[in-house]
This record gives sequence, structure tokens and C-alpha cells, in this order.
Amino acid sequence: MNNQRSGNEGPAAYRYFDLVMAAFVAVILISNVASSKFLVFGPFTFDGGTLLFPVSYIFGDILTEVYGYRSARRVIWAGFAAAALMAGTFALVGALPSAPGWTKQEAYSAILGTTPRIVLGSLIAYWAGSFSNAYIMAKIKVLTRGRWLWMRTISSTLVGEGVDSLLFMVIAFYGTLPASTLWAGIVSNYVFKCGVEAIMTPVTYWVVRALKRAESLEIYDRLTDFNPFKLFDKRTVNNE
Repeated sequence: MNNQRSGNEGPAAYRYFDLVMAAFVAVILISNVASSKFLVFGPFTFDGGTLLFPVSYIFGDILTEVYGYRSARRVIWAGFAAAALMAGTFALVGALPSAPGWTKQEAYSAILGTTPRIVLGSLIAYWAGSFSNAYIMAKIKVLTRGRWLWMRTISSTLVGEGVDSLLFMVIAFYGTLPASTLWAGIVSNYVFKCGVEAIMTPVTYWVVRALKRAESLEIYDRLTDFNPFKLFDKRTVNNE
């Protein structure tokens, strides 16, 4: 598969990159709001955002596999910025005086008032977990010469979700939950998220193949600078 585009063309040159990016950011924002409720789902105990958040790692795998680490890095930062803006807006709205006759301030504070701390935990955990996931995906792809996608997605998820689950639960809920519930949440988060990734592997395969075919892409991050803060480096694409 050959990509004839010049090495300096960015994500804007791709046909479906913007749609994948929008879906990824939407998942991050919805998950953060849903995390304000702690729930029981079968044998699992976790925050509500866990029901949807694993999908962000599937998107992360797809972005790194199809568009490369550099493009995935931009999307990770876009999600980070959107979640930070959401948390700041919720905090500002909660702090401003209520209009006369509006009596739902207590309900607002109870549901969205805890969101800034949850989002802080989510931002840190998401940042560390997502970059761990993308780095491992990209590196293993080079080492395996593009073979065994299932091994790359599952291996990167085991590491990324482990980092994410531990950081998020400790930062967002330490001191507000009994230790037993906190640890049950960490384990449940990790097992559930990794399980979703494994179950969704056939879907990941299908989406990756469809996007590679549509974009005419096969990117290997052999010369990529993996510094997560280097957003404006000169683009170097390695295609085969």
C-alpha cells in the first residue's frame, strides 16, 4: 500500500481523520460527565464513564495504526483541551450566582460540582494512558513489521489502561470512597476496559482495514519523535 502524498502533508489531507477525531473527543467528554456516578454493573463496580471510556482506547489504537503516532498525538491533546475547557466551564457556571427562581443549584452542584476533580484525574490519567498506548502501538508495529494487529492492540491496552485506571481512581476518588471500594473500582475498571478491547478486536480490524484502504495509508513510525509535547515538529511519514 503506497501513499503518494508529500511528507509535509498533515491530518487535514486525510479523508476521514476529522471524523475519527470528533468521535474520539466526544467519547472523552461524555465519559467525564458520566463519571460523576459510581455504579454496579454485573460483577463490576466502577464510575459511569467506564461504560464508554474503553472506546477511546479503541479509537486511539485506530488512530495510531492508521494515521501514525504524530497524528494520534494531536488528537490526544485535542481531547485534553476539550475536557479541560468543559471542566472550567462547569466550575464557572457553578460558582456564578443563580438567577431568581432557579432552584436547582444544589442538584447542579451534586452532579457537576464534583466534575472538576474527576476531570483532573481523568485528564492526568487519560494523558498518561493514551500516550503509553500510542507509543507501544507504534513501536510494536515497527518491530513486527505491521503483523499481528491483535497483539499490538491488546498489549498497548494492557499497559495504557493499567496506567489510566490507577491514576484516575486515585486522583478522582481518594478520600471520598472507602479503601475497599476504591481498590474494587481500580480492578473493575482495568478488567472491564481490557475486556472490552479484547471483545472489540474484530471491529478494530475491520475499521483499520477500511480506513487504510480509503486513505491509501500504511504508516510506520520509524523516524518519529515520540516526545508527547512536540506538537509542531516537521512531519516525516514512513510508508510502505
